[in-house]
Amino acid sequence: MFNKETYTKRRSELKRIVGNGIIILFGNNEAPANYPANAYAPMRQDSTFLYYFGQHRDGLVGVIDIDNDKETLFGDDIDVEDIVWMGFTPSVADLAAEVGVANTAPMKELSSLVSHLPSGKIHFLPPYRFDTKIQIMDLLGIHPSKQKEAASIDLIKAVVKMRSTKEPQEIEAIERACDVGYAMHTTAQLLIKPGITERFIGGQVDGIARSLAQGVSFATIFSQHGEIMHGNPSDAKLEAGRLALCDAGCELDDYCSDNTRTMPVTGKFTQRQLEIYSIVEACHDYVLQVAKPGVKYADVHFAVCRLMTERLKELGLMKGDVDEAVRAGAHAMFLPHGLGHMMGMDVHDMEGLGQIYVGFDDETRPNLEQFGTNCLRMGRRLEPGFVVTDEPGIYFIPALIDEWKANGHCKEFINFDLLDTYRDFGGIRIEDDLLITADGCRFLGSKRIPYHPQDLEEFMSTNQK
Repeated sequence: MFNKETYTKRRSELKRIVGNGIIILFGNNEAPANYPANAYAPMRQDSTFLYYFGQHRDGLVGVIDIDNDKETLFGDDIDVEDIVWMGFTPSVADLAAEVGVANTAPMKELSSLVSHLPSGKIHFLPPYRFDTKIQIMDLLGIHPSKQKEAASIDLIKAVVKMRSTKEPQEIEAIERACDVGYAMHTTAQLLIKPGITERFIGGQVDGIARSLAQGVSFATIFSQHGEIMHGNPSDAKLEAGRLALCDAGCELDDYCSDNTRTMPVTGKFTQRQLEIYSIVEACHDYVLQVAKPGVKYADVHFAVCRLMTERLKELGLMKGDVDEAVRAGAHAMFLPHGLGHMMGMDVHDMEGLGQIYVGFDDETRPNLEQFGTNCLRMGRRLEPGFVVTDEPGIYFIPALIDEWKANGHCKEFINFDLLDTYRDFGGIRIEDDLLITADGCRFLGSKRIPYHPQDLEEFMSTNQK
């Protein structure tokens, strides 16, 4: 939690941008795991509510009346029975005072506040939890199936504008999260060896996040099948000769980290693995040269795609004119996702507000008709204070190989005969978190998780002795 002035200033700026009406920001409630008293823990507060109201307690709603310049925190004080089970919690009035809100009210009074207002004067964000959807339906009479469309575009754009540019204190929080990410990933690198299960290493990585931070920022990905984008840990044992991909991050002080490393299970790359890995490494590092304020991240993505295509041509996996191949989307055989996404309080920052607003604008609308390009999450012009991920990868997906080969898709750019020999290769991704600075960019975190091949092999070898 930051100081009172931070939240007061943020709400003032939000009022200025939105202009008029009443803004309602819903906090989250406890979410039952399998029965009401057994909730997922710890409770995760809504990020936008946190950004403007700073409090983690469940059962809160923040209301900002722009026209009357009045802010109110709605919520019910806990009773003695709650205290017996959960311990003391400050009153709603005390919570409000901590973040500079002068007015409080019990939750039952929220409906009377908005009942006399025309719907066009009420601003709310797209809800993503069902209890919030029910609350909005009871409050505003909007069916859950219509709430996404009824959400305020003015409020969405205002929140995106403000949360996209990270304040220095936010950058410091992300740096701390990245340092825990270093501990998570180096722990995995020390444990990897043939015979250990994916689940064991994934559990150890999660344990670091729970021990040193609030927990993971998303479900940890750890798998020998790196070609599966979201390959959660299984009971499979690590096998000599394969690669293991670890995509993991933590959440600390409400801010996230997100890194990916790909390691040889035996601690030593084969020549074929090194050839592909070196391409991903070059693409990852190339972003440091081209990402800077004023440059569209979509252009950075396609610059990386051209470099990747050139290097894959050198190996004989691709052919033909590089620019034509990228325009045709042939590179998506190997890189079917975007170069990265916004990151901050959410690992995919503000994704719930609509990616078209978070990652794009009128000049950078994604091509939703082309495979691969339709998965871009970030294309906007970069600005100082943006935090984005840099995560190129090369994947060999047997089902995709079969489909494109059968259809003859991009056959003028892909050597399918050679590609068939990589069917059991897996996938490689290298990911770090990038801060856009006044004149360029830099990676976040005080220590770099080993990823250059020699550094990685030496680290794994030295620490496995």
